[in-house]
Order: sequence, then structure tokens, then C-alpha cells
Amino acid sequence: MRLLGAGGLLLTLTFSLGSCFTERQNEGAQLYTAHCSSCHGDQGQGLERLIPPVAAADYIASNRAELPCIIRKGMQGDIVVNGIHYNQIMPGHEDLTDSQITNLLNFLQTNWGNTNQPYTIRETAELLGRCNGSDGQ
Repeated sequence: MRLLGAGGLLLTLTFSLGSCFTERQNEGAQLYTAHCSSCHGDQGQGLERLIPPVAAADYIASNRAELPCIIRKGMQGDIVVNGIHYNQIMPGHEDLTDSQITNLLNFLQTNWGNTNQPYTIRETAELLGRCNGSDGQ
């Protein structure tokens, strides 16, 4: 049996840890495809005046504190996105973990013309702790 030196052990540990995280590398995009794209579009473009876009959406930038609860609890009622009124029910995704919601939000925050600050898991968890009612608002 050959013993690894400190450098070999560090290299082995680095490769092992790297493989742990590669499965989650594109989790936000995968979650968007699985849970959001059927309504908001495969490129976040929305659907005419029925479903708001998430691509280049001012709503995403200006409603940071509410977004985690909207994803978890859903929402209904009139909203304005990029100057257009929308009034459809968005279902919640109670099955998503805090970590998954963070990854989904970070995908939205940094793609399709959105250049917003990413969330931390801690921030998402704190904001989710404030969710009340079933409409995410």
C-alpha cells in the first residue's frame, strides 16, 4: 500500500470535493426548466400579456425580498412587469428546498439580461421565514 503525501492527499480531496458539487452546478437552470419554463418560456420570455417574462424583468430587480416566498407559496393578483399588467395565478413550489430556491433565484438573477446580486442560502432562508399566507405576498 502506497501512502499519499500531503500534496497527493490535497489533490485527491480537491477532486473528490469537486465531484460532489458538479451535480448541482446547473441546478438553477434545471429547476427553471422543470418548474418554470412551461409558463415563463424556455428563454424567460413569458407569454404575450398572459404570463410575465422573467428575462430582463424589472420585477425581479425591484422585488428581491418577495421572490423566495413567491416561488415557494405562489401568488395571485395584479402585478406590473416592464410596464405591462399581468393578473394570473402562479402556483407555488412547496416541494423545493431553501437551497433549490436559492439556486433557482440565482439562475434568474444572472441570466437573460438580469444582472442582479445573487442570493445566499442564508438570505433565502431568512426571507422564506417571513412568508405568510398562501399567496407569497
